[in-house]
Amino acid sequence: MEKKRIVKDYDKLPDEVINQVKLEYPYGFAENLVSFVNAKGEKVSALPFDTENIYYLIRMTKQEAVQLIEDDDDYDEFGKLSEEFIEDQDEDGEDED
Repeated sequence: MEKKRIVKDYDKLPDEVINQVKLEYPYGFAENLVSFVNAKGEKVSALPFDTENIYYLIRMTKQEAVQLIEDDDDYDEFGKLSEEFIEDQDEDGEDED
């Protein structure tokens, strides 16, 4: 069976998925963006994120990607995910999807 593909805005994702995205990209999002043409023929940038059942393309511009990290208390002033956040996620369990 083929994976479900979802294009979604970062702020519309469930918290569990956002936490998984942070763990996948502990040094920020901006350098990992991909571009694609949407159904309207517009060029869009997004962050790819793969789970067991779903392949996400999380819509964001490079500027938005940088701002998300700057505004997120789980990342330090250098744009690196805090060890505390990583440890908290490990304690909560790793098999969420």
